[in-house]
Amino acid sequence: MDFFAGVRPLLFSYVLINGILITLQTKEEVLLDMRATGGEMGWLTWPLDQGDKPGWEVVQRTLNGSQFYTYSVCNVGEREQDNWLRTTFIQRRPAASRVFVELQFIVRDCNSFGDSSVTCKETFNLFTSESDADVGTTFRKGQFKKVATIAPDEITSKNELHINTETRVVENLSRKGFYLAFQDIGACVALLSARVYYKTCPATVKSLASFPETVAGGENQALREVSGVCMDNAISEELPRIYCTVDGEWVVPVGQCQCKSGYEEVKDACQECQAGFFKAAASGDKCEPCPANTQKLNSGALVCPCMDGFYRAPTDPPTGPCSGLPSAPRDLVATTTQLSTGKLLLSWQPPEDTGGRSDITYSIECQRCEGVVCQSCGEKIRYEPASTGLTDTKVSVSELDAHLNYTFTVEAHSGVSLFASQATPRANKPPSTSVLTTSLLYTDPPKITSMRLVERTSTSLSLSWDVFPRPRVQSRPIRYELTYRKKDDNLDVTTYIVLILEKNFVQISKLAPGTAYLFRVQALSSDGTPGGSSMEEQFETSLEERLTQNNTAVISCAAVGGAAMLFIVVMVLFLRRRKRNSHTRQGPEDTYFSSSEQLKPLKTYVDPHTYEDPNTAVLKFATEIHPSHITKQKVIGAGEFGEVYRGILKVPGRKEVAVAIKTLKPGYSEKQRQDFLSEASIMGQFSHQNIIRLEGVVTKCKDFFKHAMIVTEYMENGALDRYLRDHDGEFASFQLVGMLRGIAAGMKYLSDMSYVHRDLAARNILVNNTLECKVSDFGLSRVLEDDPEGTYTTSGGKIPIRWTAPEAIAYRKFTSASDVWSFGIVMWEVMAFGERPYWDMSNHEVMKAINEAFRLPAPMDCPSAVYQLMLQCWLQDRSKRPRFGDIVNLLDKLLRSPDSLKTIADFDPRVSIRLPSTSGSDGSPFRSVSEWLESIKMSQYSENFTCAGVVTMDQVLQMKNEDIKNIGVRLPGHLKRIAYSILGLKDQTSTLSVFAV
Repeated sequence: MDFFAGVRPLLFSYVLINGILITLQTKEEVLLDMRATGGEMGWLTWPLDQGDKPGWEVVQRTLNGSQFYTYSVCNVGEREQDNWLRTTFIQRRPAASRVFVELQFIVRDCNSFGDSSVTCKETFNLFTSESDADVGTTFRKGQFKKVATIAPDEITSKNELHINTETRVVENLSRKGFYLAFQDIGACVALLSARVYYKTCPATVKSLASFPETVAGGENQALREVSGVCMDNAISEELPRIYCTVDGEWVVPVGQCQCKSGYEEVKDACQECQAGFFKAAASGDKCEPCPANTQKLNSGALVCPCMDGFYRAPTDPPTGPCSGLPSAPRDLVATTTQLSTGKLLLSWQPPEDTGGRSDITYSIECQRCEGVVCQSCGEKIRYEPASTGLTDTKVSVSELDAHLNYTFTVEAHSGVSLFASQATPRANKPPSTSVLTTSLLYTDPPKITSMRLVERTSTSLSLSWDVFPRPRVQSRPIRYELTYRKKDDNLDVTTYIVLILEKNFVQISKLAPGTAYLFRVQALSSDGTPGGSSMEEQFETSLEERLTQNNTAVISCAAVGGAAMLFIVVMVLFLRRRKRNSHTRQGPEDTYFSSSEQLKPLKTYVDPHTYEDPNTAVLKFATEIHPSHITKQKVIGAGEFGEVYRGILKVPGRKEVAVAIKTLKPGYSEKQRQDFLSEASIMGQFSHQNIIRLEGVVTKCKDFFKHAMIVTEYMENGALDRYLRDHDGEFASFQLVGMLRGIAAGMKYLSDMSYVHRDLAARNILVNNTLECKVSDFGLSRVLEDDPEGTYTTSGGKIPIRWTAPEAIAYRKFTSASDVWSFGIVMWEVMAFGERPYWDMSNHEVMKAINEAFRLPAPMDCPSAVYQLMLQCWLQDRSKRPRFGDIVNLLDKLLRSPDSLKTIADFDPRVSIRLPSTSGSDGSPFRSVSEWLESIKMSQYSENFTCAGVVTMDQVLQMKNEDIKNIGVRLPGHLKRIAYSILGLKDQTSTLSVFAV
C-alpha cells in the first residue's frame, strides 16, 4: 500500500518551506539531524525479513537537486505488527544528560482504509537504549525502554495532508551514547524528520563576570549552578555564580563582580577614572567628579583631598566636599521679659559665613560680676532649652540674682570647629564670639509650682508645696495664704477658710471623714500683696467608717452567690448521669478496632456482570455523552484497552471542564468491549470525594461506535507514585498522612458498599492540583457477597504480588481485609515517596519473605504511629487487621494531634534503602561510585561526584552531610537517601540480604 499516494506534492512543498523555517538560530547543540544529513541514514530495521509485508522502509526523493529521505511503514491490514526502526549510535556530550527529540511525521486516518481499519492504529512508540559503545547491527528489544507514545494532533486523509511536529525529552542519560528506536504496532506512518539536540547556555559576561558555555540541566537538576571569573580590575566578595535553566537561559546571578576603587564599568570592562574624577570603593557606581574645595588629582583617584584651610568633619564621608570654619554670630540682643523675676531672653543672628556647612550649633557662656571681680555663673543659672548644642538663635535665661552684672558670650560651632587650632585665618574673617553685659534686679515673690498630699486620716490632711525660684538664705522670709473649702458645698453659701502661713507645709484637722476638699495656695509679697497662685487642688480624707458597712454587704452577696453555684453544679451532674444511662457505653473511638457487633451498612452496589447485556448496565449507571461535546487534546498514557487522552468536556448549559478520556482501541473483541464498559458501570455507582468521578460514556453514536470512550474527571498531578517520586522529600509527614486519610476514606466508602478493589496501589491513586487523592482503576474490582466475610475467587489472571495479601495470593480469595493489606503497602509507598515495595526482589522472593514473617521496614523519617498502623494492616490473621473505618478514625486522631507524628520509627539504612544497597550484584562491595549510586536510584548525581573528585568508594565512606550538600545534592529526600546509604556502607561487614535481617 503506497502511503504517499495522492499527497506527495503537498509533502514536498511543506519540506521546502519548513527547510527555511528551521534555519533560525537557537541555543541548541544538534547530535542528530535526519534532514541535514541529506543522504542515506543507514538506520537499522527489525525484523530483517518480513516477506511481502516489510516493516519500515526508506524512501528517496530528489528536491532542488538534493536527495531527500524518509522512513515509512503501512501494514494496517496485518495483525500483531511489531516493526522497529533504530537510529545509528548517537554520541553524547558528557554533561548532556537530557536531550530533546523533535519528530516530524504523518499519520494516515484509519477510517480511510475501509475494512483494514479493524487492526489499524494511529500512534507509534518512541524508545531509547544507552550504551558505552556502538553495538553495530546487534538488536535486542529488551535493551530499550519506552520514552513516550507518539500521537498526532491531526491525522491525514486521502486528499488532505497534515504534518505533525512533536518533541519529547529523554532524561537521565549517563553513558557514552544512545540509540533511538521507533516501534510501529499497526499504524500508517511516515517519519519525515528526526532531530536530536540538547540545550546550552552560551558563554557570556554578566555583571563583569565571565561564564563559560554550559550544558542545560535535566529533570533532576532544573537549575545548574555555574561559577564565573571576574574581569580584569574587578573583584567580588563571594565567588560569582549563575544558574543555567533547562531552556538554556542564564538566571539568578549571585555574587556579582564590581570594579575596584579608582575604576568604573565601561562596556563589560573596568577602566580608570579620568583626571578630576574619583571612586573610593569597589562598587557598581560610576566615577564621580571631585567635590567642592578639594584638589583634583590624576586618573585613577580613590579620593580627592581637601584644599588648604578646608576640612572634613570626622563624621563626613571621605568622598564629600570640604568646608571651612564658621564666622561669629551677629547682633546679640538681650530682652528683659520678666526682669523683676530674674529672667531674660537672649537672641542673635546666624553667622554671615557658615563655612559651607548646615550643622551650625551655638553655646552660651555666662560670667557673674560683683564689683570688679567676675567668675563663672556655675550651675545655678538655668537655660531653656540648654546652654550648649543650640540649633535655634535664642535662649531663655532664669534664676538670676538681683543687683549683679552678667556677661554672656555666644559662640558658633560646626563639625569642623575641632580643627580651629590648626586653621590659618582667612582674610577679613570676623571674630567668632559676641559679648553682652546686663544688670538685673530681683524684687517679686516666687510663685507656687505644685501641691502634694503628705499624710491623711479620716479627720485630717497634711499638705506641702513647692515655690520657684527658691528664696536665698539671706533673703526675707516668704509668707503664704492657704484657702480651702468642701467640694460639695452649695456655691451660693460656700464657707472658705483662710490661713496665713510662714512655712510651705501645713496640717489641717477637724475635717469630715470620706470628704473631698479643694485647696489653693498663694505667695505674698513684702507688702502683703498676693503673688503667683497655684492651681486649685483636690484632696480627700479616708473612709474608715464607710468601709465596715461595705464589708458586711460583700459577705452577704458572696453567701447568696455560693448557694446558687452549688445548685447549678448538682443539676449538671444529674443530667450527665441520666444521659450516660440512655446511650451505649462504647463510642467509635473508645477502642482501636471496631467490635464484631457493629452493624454492616446496607449493600447498594450492583454487579454489572449480572446483566446479560452490558449495555443495559451502562445505560442505568452512566450518562451518555454526545461525542461533539468532547475535544481530545493530548495522549497522556496508555491503558489496558487503548490510549488515554487529556481533553475538554463542554456540555451546553454547563461550565467547560478538563477531563480524562479512556478509549477502546480498534480491533477489540466482544469480551474486551464488555470489560471496558463494565468499568464505567462500576464507577457510575460511586459518589465520594475520594473516588474518581465518572462524567459519562460515549457508546451510541454510529460514527464513534468503534471509538467508545469513558470520560472521567481530570487529575492534574497524575498517579500518586510518580508524583511522589518527582517531589521526593518536599512534603512533611503531616501532609503525607493527610493524603493517606483521603485514600482510607475512599476505601471505607467502597468497603461500606461491600465492595473489594483487589488492585489498591499508589499507581492507581490519582492526585489533583490541591493534593486530594482519589481511588481509581476498577478494572480488577469485584463485588462481595452479603456475607461480611464474602470473598471473590478468581480462576486465573494477573495478581499484583507486592500489594496482595498472602491469603489472596495462596487461595485467590479477596476480601476487604485483603484491601487493608494493600492499603498498608500504599502507606509504605507514600511515606517512602514512591519507592518500589520490596525494591528489586523478584515476586518469588517477595512471597517467600512474607511467608517467613518478613515485613517492610519503616521508611526514612516515618512517624512511629504510622508504621505501627502499617504493621497492623500486615497481620497474617486477616480477622485481626483493622477495618477501613478504624483506619480513618486513627488517621484523624493523628492529624488532630500533630505532636503524635514527631516520634520517628526506628530506621535501619542497610534494609530501608533498596537492598542490596551495601553490596554489589555479586555480593562483593561496590566496584565504583556509579554502581553504588545506581543501586540506590541516585545515578543522576554521578557527574556531581566525579566533578567533586569523589571517584572511589573509600572517598564516599569519608563523606559527611555537609560534603554531600557541597557537591550539589539539595533535595532533602535525596540528601537523606545518600547519607543513610553511606551509613549502611560503614556498618557493612558481610554480604547483606533481606532474609538475614
